[in-house]
Amino acid sequence: MPAISKREQIVSEALKLFYQFGFTATGVDKIITEAKVSKKTLYNHFKSKDELVLATLRKRDELFRNNLMRETERLGDSPRAQLLALFDVVGDWFNEKTFSGCMFINAAAEFSDADNPSHIISAEHKRLVCEYIRGIASEAGASNPDELAKQINLLIEGAIVDAHVCGNKSAAERAKRMAKVFIDLALD
Repeated sequence: MPAISKREQIVSEALKLFYQFGFTATGVDKIITEAKVSKKTLYNHFKSKDELVLATLRKRDELFRNNLMRETERLGDSPRAQLLALFDVVGDWFNEKTFSGCMFINAAAEFSDADNPSHIISAEHKRLVCEYIRGIASEAGASNPDELAKQINLLIEGAIVDAHVCGNKSAAERAKRMAKVFIDLALD
């Protein structure tokens, strides 16, 4: 297995730290220490902390969506089953030891200006997840795939917040039961 590049090493450690502690609260010195690189090395790869934040958000998007798609397709043997499997995948995530909510919700809150690049990447992540759900809804034969995708996505987003803010690790199960009603209406 090839060694990861210094850039990837920095992004990987920064992602963990930003996810656990937040973007503003995590200083460059902490990232340098955890990544075991010099300040010069960090700034050779990233012009600023803001640039590093954007790189970590892009990496998190890639990792999260790839996992969501892979696990949803593994757990659901049909498009209809995959629409419900989405909730099993996020439910597993809620129960991970390192669960600290959604990095994109957190980023959008910290970088609340809609024109901020971190906010823009966060909104794009949410759009891409909804687009993936829309594709499954379309394959399942939903009468209105856009509406069903928005309903399911809203239930997922609400479950994320409930799991993180209220500590409700079973939020995905409740959201899944609610989603089944929407799915049954849209597919029958």
